Amino acid sequence: MSSTDDIRLTGDPVLQEVCEPVENVEDVRELAESMLETMYEAEGCGLAAPQVGVPKRLVVIDCGWGSGEKTPYVLINPEIIEVSDETRVTGEGCLSFPGVTVEVERPRRVVVHAMNLDGDVMRYEADGTLMAVCLQHEIDHLDGKTLLDHLGPMARMRVKRQVQEAIEAGAKPGDVSNPASRS
Repeated sequence: MSSTDDIRLTGDPVLQEVCEPVENVEDVRELAESMLETMYEAEGCGLAAPQVGVPKRLVVIDCGWGSGEKTPYVLINPEIIEVSDETRVTGEGCLSFPGVTVEVERPRRVVVHAMNLDGDVMRYEADGTLMAVCLQHEIDHLDGKTLLDHLGPMARMRVKRQVQEAIEAGAKPGDVSNPASRS
């Protein structure tokens, strides 16, 4: 059974861990299904295993389901093998940082290799899309990096404060604006 209550929030030490590789696809099959349910419940487009307390190199992504059709990807031991020199800045939310959107600069194009649930090595390539951002964002989680690591010291302190205020005001994973700012 999945639940957005299982999503670890900023400050949880598991979000700063470098995750261990998955040795056997069968060992993460149930976890991947549960993570997809949790991601959909929170209305997210990606979720990494450490965000549900499991320090394994596993992410689930579905950048198109908001349009009505679920097209989930399960990436096991994903590895970024190529990025473009060209970057772009986009507003990113994170299920572990409810109530905020953060401007993050990332490579515009990314190529990732990962295993799927059949154990096949797949190639994922995205350029200038939500998928490009999501791949990089979720793989960051596997390396113990969060949105805060893309910010300077002052912005990091400001976002930490905004997230804490949002949580205190009732923000839950999937909320992209601070409930306190709406009152």
